[in-house]
Amino acid sequence: MSHELKNNIITILEFYKELGFERLPLNYSNELQVKCQSVKVSKYQSVKDPDTLTLGNSDTSFVTRYSSLNKEDALKSLREEIGDCQRCKLSKGRTHIVFGEGNANASVMFIGEAPGKDEDIQARPFVGEAGQILTRLINNMGKASGLNFTRTDVYIANIVKCRPPMNRDPQADEIAACLPFLERQIDTIAPKIIMALGKVAAHTLMGLETPLAKFSIAKIRGQFFEYKGIPAMPTYHPAYFLRNPKDKPLTWADAQAVLQKLSK
Repeated sequence: MSHELKNNIITILEFYKELGFERLPLNYSNELQVKCQSVKVSKYQSVKDPDTLTLGNSDTSFVTRYSSLNKEDALKSLREEIGDCQRCKLSKGRTHIVFGEGNANASVMFIGEAPGKDEDIQARPFVGEAGQILTRLINNMGKASGLNFTRTDVYIANIVKCRPPMNRDPQADEIAACLPFLERQIDTIAPKIIMALGKVAAHTLMGLETPLAKFSIAKIRGQFFEYKGIPAMPTYHPAYFLRNPKDKPLTWADAQAVLQKLSK
Protein backbone atom coordinates (compact mmCIF):
# COMPACT_ATOMS: atom_id res chain seq x y z
CA MET A 1 0.00 0.00 0.00
CA SER A 2 1.35 3.42 -0.96
CA HIS A 3 2.45 5.99 1.61
CA GLU A 4 -0.09 8.44 0.16
CA LEU A 5 -2.93 5.99 0.69
CA LYS A 6 -1.85 5.40 4.28
CA ASN A 7 -1.84 9.15 4.93
CA ASN A 8 -5.31 9.43 3.39
CA ILE A 9 -6.61 6.75 5.74
CA ILE A 10 -5.03 8.52 8.71
CA THR A 11 -6.79 11.73 7.67
CA ILE A 12 -10.14 9.90 7.59
CA LEU A 13 -9.61 8.37 11.01
CA GLU A 14 -8.57 11.68 12.56
CA PHE A 15 -11.59 13.35 10.95
CA TYR A 16 -13.96 10.93 12.66
CA LYS A 17 -12.12 11.19 15.94
CA GLU A 18 -12.72 14.97 15.90
CA LEU A 19 -16.42 14.35 15.24
CA GLY A 20 -16.58 12.24 18.41
CA PHE A 21 -16.51 8.75 16.89
CA GLU A 22 -14.61 6.14 18.90
CA ARG A 23 -14.88 3.47 16.25
CA LEU A 24 -15.55 3.29 12.55
CA PRO A 25 -19.03 2.08 11.55
CA LEU A 26 -18.20 -1.07 9.61
CA ASN A 27 -21.69 -2.17 8.70
CA TYR A 28 -22.03 -0.50 5.30
CA SER A 29 -20.71 -3.34 3.19
CA ASN A 30 -18.58 -6.45 3.24
CA GLU A 31 -15.91 -4.48 1.40
CA LEU A 32 -15.56 -2.08 4.32
CA GLN A 33 -15.50 -4.88 6.87
CA VAL A 34 -12.84 -6.85 5.02
CA LYS A 35 -10.59 -3.93 4.17
CA CYS A 36 -10.79 -2.28 7.59
CA GLN A 37 -10.71 -5.36 9.80
CA SER A 38 -6.99 -4.99 10.60
CA VAL A 39 -7.16 -1.34 11.67
CA LYS A 40 -7.54 -0.73 15.41
CA VAL A 41 -9.55 2.47 15.60
CA SER A 42 -11.42 2.31 18.90
CA LYS A 43 -8.88 4.65 20.49
CA TYR A 44 -6.89 5.53 17.33
CA GLN A 45 -3.73 4.06 18.81
CA SER A 46 -2.46 2.35 15.69
CA VAL A 47 -2.56 5.19 13.17
CA LYS A 48 0.35 7.33 14.34
CA ASP A 49 2.83 5.62 12.02
CA PRO A 50 1.62 5.17 8.42
CA ASP A 51 3.80 2.11 8.02
CA THR A 52 1.83 0.24 10.69
CA LEU A 53 -1.30 0.24 8.51
CA THR A 54 -1.90 -2.91 6.51
CA LEU A 55 -5.12 -3.07 4.57
CA GLY A 56 -4.26 -5.70 2.02
CA ASN A 57 -5.12 -4.95 -1.60
CA SER A 58 -6.60 -1.49 -0.99
CA ASP A 59 -6.57 1.40 -3.45
CA THR A 60 -7.30 5.11 -3.50
CA SER A 61 -10.74 4.58 -5.02
CA PHE A 62 -11.74 2.66 -1.88
CA VAL A 63 -10.60 5.56 0.30
CA THR A 64 -12.58 8.02 -1.84
CA ARG A 65 -15.73 5.89 -1.69
CA TYR A 66 -15.32 5.34 2.04
CA SER A 67 -14.79 9.04 2.76
CA SER A 68 -17.79 10.05 0.65
CA LEU A 69 -20.03 7.44 2.25
CA ASN A 70 -19.18 8.54 5.75
CA LYS A 71 -19.52 12.27 5.13
CA GLU A 72 -23.03 11.66 3.88
CA ASP A 73 -23.71 9.44 6.87
CA ALA A 74 -22.38 12.10 9.25
CA LEU A 75 -24.67 14.73 7.72
CA LYS A 76 -27.66 12.39 8.00
CA SER A 77 -26.81 11.74 11.65
CA LEU A 78 -26.56 15.47 12.28
CA ARG A 79 -29.99 16.03 10.73
CA GLU A 80 -31.41 13.29 12.95
CA GLU A 81 -29.81 14.93 15.97
CA ILE A 82 -31.51 18.24 15.15
CA GLY A 83 -34.83 16.42 15.04
CA ASP A 84 -37.98 18.52 15.40
CA CYS A 85 -35.90 21.36 16.77
CA GLN A 86 -37.39 23.62 19.46
CA ARG A 87 -34.12 25.24 20.49
CA CYS A 88 -35.20 28.79 19.66
CA LYS A 89 -38.35 30.80 19.05
CA LEU A 90 -38.12 30.42 15.26
CA SER A 91 -39.54 26.93 15.69
CA LYS A 92 -42.91 28.43 16.61
CA GLY A 93 -43.63 29.81 13.15
CA ARG A 94 -41.78 27.58 10.75
CA THR A 95 -43.26 25.02 8.40
CA HIS A 96 -40.08 23.01 7.81
CA ILE A 97 -36.49 22.91 8.98
CA VAL A 98 -34.19 23.72 6.05
CA PHE A 99 -31.09 21.66 6.79
CA GLY A 100 -29.11 22.28 3.61
CA GLU A 101 -28.36 20.29 0.50
CA GLY A 102 -25.68 19.40 -1.98
CA ASN A 103 -22.55 17.35 -2.42
CA ALA A 104 -21.03 16.15 0.85
CA ASN A 105 -17.61 16.38 -0.83
CA ALA A 106 -18.16 19.87 -2.24
CA SER A 107 -15.14 22.10 -2.81
CA VAL A 108 -17.30 25.22 -2.53
CA MET A 109 -19.93 25.87 0.12
CA PHE A 110 -22.46 28.70 -0.14
CA ILE A 111 -23.91 29.98 3.13
CA GLY A 112 -26.84 32.39 3.33
CA GLU A 113 -28.66 33.85 6.32
CA ALA A 114 -32.01 32.06 6.66
CA PRO A 115 -34.79 30.33 4.73
CA GLY A 116 -37.48 32.46 3.11
CA LYS A 117 -41.10 31.67 2.32
CA ASP A 118 -40.43 29.26 -0.56
CA GLU A 119 -37.63 27.54 1.32
CA ASP A 120 -39.85 27.10 4.38
CA ILE A 121 -42.49 25.43 2.24
CA GLN A 122 -40.15 23.15 0.30
CA ALA A 123 -37.58 22.46 3.07
CA ARG A 124 -34.78 23.30 0.64
CA PRO A 125 -32.36 26.25 0.63
CA PHE A 126 -32.49 28.94 -2.05
CA VAL A 127 -35.41 27.78 -4.18
CA GLY A 128 -37.26 31.07 -4.58
CA GLU A 129 -36.38 34.00 -6.85
CA ALA A 130 -33.12 34.61 -4.99
CA GLY A 131 -32.39 30.91 -5.31
CA GLN A 132 -32.73 31.10 -9.08
CA ILE A 133 -30.14 33.87 -9.11
CA LEU A 134 -27.80 31.77 -6.96
CA THR A 135 -28.28 28.74 -9.18
CA ARG A 136 -27.35 30.77 -12.27
CA LEU A 137 -24.29 32.12 -10.45
CA ILE A 138 -23.15 28.62 -9.52
CA ASN A 139 -23.71 27.27 -13.03
CA ASN A 140 -21.83 30.21 -14.55
CA MET A 141 -18.97 29.65 -12.12
CA GLY A 142 -18.85 26.01 -13.22
CA LYS A 143 -18.64 27.00 -16.86
CA ALA A 144 -16.06 29.74 -16.28
CA SER A 145 -13.83 27.41 -14.28
CA GLY A 146 -13.81 24.76 -16.99
CA LEU A 147 -14.91 22.24 -14.36
CA ASN A 148 -18.56 22.46 -15.45
CA PHE A 149 -19.86 22.02 -11.93
CA THR A 150 -23.50 22.82 -11.19
CA ARG A 151 -25.65 23.42 -8.14
CA THR A 152 -25.68 19.72 -7.28
CA ASP A 153 -21.89 19.71 -7.02
CA VAL A 154 -21.67 22.39 -4.30
CA TYR A 155 -23.24 22.54 -0.84
CA ILE A 156 -25.76 25.20 0.21
CA ALA A 157 -26.84 26.04 3.74
CA ASN A 158 -27.87 28.95 5.97
CA ILE A 159 -26.82 30.45 9.28
CA VAL A 160 -30.21 29.45 10.75
CA LYS A 161 -32.40 26.63 9.55
CA CYS A 162 -35.87 28.08 10.22
CA ARG A 163 -37.56 31.04 8.58
CA PRO A 164 -37.67 34.23 10.67
CA PRO A 165 -41.03 36.02 10.77
CA MET A 166 -41.55 38.34 7.78
CA ASN A 167 -38.06 37.40 6.56
CA ARG A 168 -36.39 39.62 9.16
CA ASP A 169 -32.72 39.11 10.02
CA PRO A 170 -32.04 36.27 12.46
CA GLN A 171 -31.52 37.52 16.00
CA ALA A 172 -28.46 36.82 18.12
CA ASP A 173 -30.10 34.16 20.30
CA GLU A 174 -31.46 32.38 17.24
CA ILE A 175 -28.05 32.37 15.59
CA ALA A 176 -26.44 31.11 18.80
CA ALA A 177 -28.89 28.19 18.96
CA CYS A 178 -28.41 27.13 15.35
CA LEU A 179 -24.79 27.97 14.56
CA PRO A 180 -23.25 24.86 16.18
CA PHE A 181 -25.08 22.69 13.64
CA LEU A 182 -23.82 24.73 10.71
CA GLU A 183 -20.31 24.58 12.14
CA ARG A 184 -20.53 20.80 12.19
CA GLN A 185 -21.80 20.77 8.62
CA ILE A 186 -18.78 22.82 7.57
CA ASP A 187 -16.43 20.58 9.58
CA THR A 188 -17.91 17.49 7.93
CA ILE A 189 -17.91 18.78 4.35
CA ALA A 190 -14.53 20.52 4.75
CA PRO A 191 -14.92 22.74 1.66
CA LYS A 192 -11.92 24.38 0.09
CA ILE A 193 -13.72 27.74 -0.07
CA ILE A 194 -16.85 29.30 1.42
CA MET A 195 -18.96 32.03 -0.15
CA ALA A 196 -20.77 33.99 2.57
CA LEU A 197 -23.94 35.39 1.03
CA GLY A 198 -25.02 38.63 2.65
CA LYS A 199 -24.19 40.55 5.80
CA VAL A 200 -25.66 38.07 8.30
CA ALA A 201 -23.61 35.17 6.95
CA ALA A 202 -20.43 37.23 6.65
CA HIS A 203 -20.82 38.86 10.08
CA THR A 204 -21.47 35.51 11.75
CA LEU A 205 -18.67 33.55 10.08
CA MET A 206 -16.21 36.36 10.75
CA GLY A 207 -17.08 36.06 14.43
CA LEU A 208 -17.61 39.79 14.84
CA GLU A 209 -18.97 41.26 18.06
CA THR A 210 -19.91 44.59 16.53
CA PRO A 211 -23.66 45.13 16.10
CA LEU A 212 -25.00 43.78 12.82
CA ALA A 213 -26.64 47.14 12.17
CA LYS A 214 -23.20 48.74 11.94
CA PHE A 215 -21.82 46.08 9.59
CA SER A 216 -21.73 46.79 5.86
CA ILE A 217 -21.37 43.99 3.33
CA ALA A 218 -20.58 46.63 0.71
CA LYS A 219 -17.40 47.57 2.56
CA ILE A 220 -16.00 44.09 3.04
CA ARG A 221 -17.23 42.15 -0.03
CA GLY A 222 -14.50 40.99 -2.36
CA GLN A 223 -11.98 40.55 0.47
CA PHE A 224 -11.20 37.04 1.67
CA PHE A 225 -11.25 36.22 5.36
CA GLU A 226 -10.60 32.88 7.01
CA TYR A 227 -13.07 30.67 8.79
CA LYS A 228 -11.22 27.95 10.72
CA GLY A 229 -8.48 28.03 8.09
CA ILE A 230 -10.91 27.95 5.15
CA PRO A 231 -10.82 30.94 2.78
CA ALA A 232 -14.21 32.66 2.79
CA MET A 233 -15.46 35.29 0.38
CA PRO A 234 -18.15 37.71 1.59
CA THR A 235 -20.48 38.92 -1.13
CA TYR A 236 -24.00 40.19 -1.62
CA HIS A 237 -26.98 37.98 -0.86
CA PRO A 238 -28.74 36.93 -4.10
CA ALA A 239 -31.93 38.64 -2.90
CA TYR A 240 -30.09 41.96 -3.08
CA PHE A 241 -30.10 41.71 -6.87
CA LEU A 242 -33.88 41.53 -7.00
CA ARG A 243 -33.74 45.21 -6.03
CA ASN A 244 -30.32 46.13 -7.44
CA PRO A 245 -29.67 44.11 -10.60
CA LYS A 246 -27.05 46.62 -11.77
CA ASP A 247 -24.70 45.37 -9.01
CA LYS A 248 -24.56 41.78 -10.26
CA PRO A 249 -21.07 42.34 -11.78
CA LEU A 250 -19.75 42.95 -8.25
CA THR A 251 -20.68 39.46 -7.09
CA TRP A 252 -19.43 38.00 -10.36
CA ALA A 253 -16.06 39.63 -9.60
CA ASP A 254 -16.15 37.99 -6.15
CA ALA A 255 -17.00 34.66 -7.77
CA GLN A 256 -14.06 34.97 -10.16
CA ALA A 257 -11.75 35.57 -7.21
CA VAL A 258 -13.12 32.39 -5.63
CA LEU A 259 -12.45 30.42 -8.81
CA GLN A 260 -8.92 31.80 -9.02
CA LYS A 261 -8.15 30.70 -5.48
CA LEU A 262 -9.84 27.35 -6.06
CA SER A 263 -7.55 26.68 -9.03
CA LYS A 264 -4.36 27.13 -7.00
